[in-house]
Amino acid sequence: MSASGLPFDDIRHLIASMPGPDMEAANAVRARDKELTKPAGSLGRMEEIAEWLAAWQGKAPPRVDRPLVCVFAGNHGVAAQGVSAYPQAVTRQMLENFAAGGAAINQICAAFDLGFKVFDLALDLPTGDFTKEDALDERSCVATMAFGMEALAGGADLLCLGEMGIANTTSAAAIYAALYGGGAAVWCGRGTGVDDEGLKRKIAAVEAGLAFHAAHLNDPLEVLRRFGGREMAAICGAIIAARLQRIPVILDGYVVTAAAAILHAIEPSALDHCLAGHLSAEGAHAEALVRLGKQPLLALDMRLGEGSGAALAASIVKAAAAVHSGMATFEQAQVSKQDQVSQKGQLQ
Repeated sequence: MSASGLPFDDIRHLIASMPGPDMEAANAVRARDKELTKPAGSLGRMEEIAEWLAAWQGKAPPRVDRPLVCVFAGNHGVAAQGVSAYPQAVTRQMLENFAAGGAAINQICAAFDLGFKVFDLALDLPTGDFTKEDALDERSCVATMAFGMEALAGGADLLCLGEMGIANTTSAAAIYAALYGGGAAVWCGRGTGVDDEGLKRKIAAVEAGLAFHAAHLNDPLEVLRRFGGREMAAICGAIIAARLQRIPVILDGYVVTAAAAILHAIEPSALDHCLAGHLSAEGAHAEALVRLGKQPLLALDMRLGEGSGAALAASIVKAAAAVHSGMATFEQAQVSKQDQVSQKGQLQ
């Protein structure tokens, strides 16, 4: 990959310096799991999640005491192409709804005791309309990534990423098409509920953007700045910072996954500390997750955004940590492994 200048070179350096998993912690979880009062493998992916948590937190047993949901919000110039069922003013109105505690994500966070932060990324200054100009210049793109890194300054031990931004599913579709090909129609969904004519405008906007930027799509960071929103740049930054600070990440739906796909295209291991929270009903999210090698924890036909799927998945991750750390071993419970085999039906 050719360098495009100092700001993006700094990001590439950070990605190249990201730490790997702590296999000692992962092995400790695997060893303890064999001693817990249950048939081996009976908790399925819950066991895998506990091991994954330990590997990326760097400690065993893993704990989730300070889970945090971060929602980044930005406005998109491509909204001028009539690609959304709602005006851009809705982005700020929804942020006010978040602040008042009236959104779905507020209720999910309250139900599962998750911290919640919302970040206004210059809503009064939409990105450029990518059908005819760059969405962001390189310096402002990197500055926004740096802002996303700072979102973790208060500390967390599990990060759930969400977004809000009218027209951002159009930007996400353009990113997927630029990275993976297949044409605009493959990646464009109905977003907030556009009608057939709105979907046609959305596809046309992505096609126009792909044609306008065709000479620059071999560099994933160029794809980000030319098509992405500030919320997507901030999400990329937050993912990098979480890795550097050994904080596991849960990705939300279509838009968050598009931002994550940028990092994966630069370095395939860059998302090893991330789980896919859910399978969105938007666009070709299932195909995107296949490209990233991620199996979603949930599939509830949701397409709300705002971190809702990631927050719901956090309840499962919290439970996985609690079960692993709190369950008694055979020795502690004075249950012999032989009894466990002979009385298997009673322990299932």
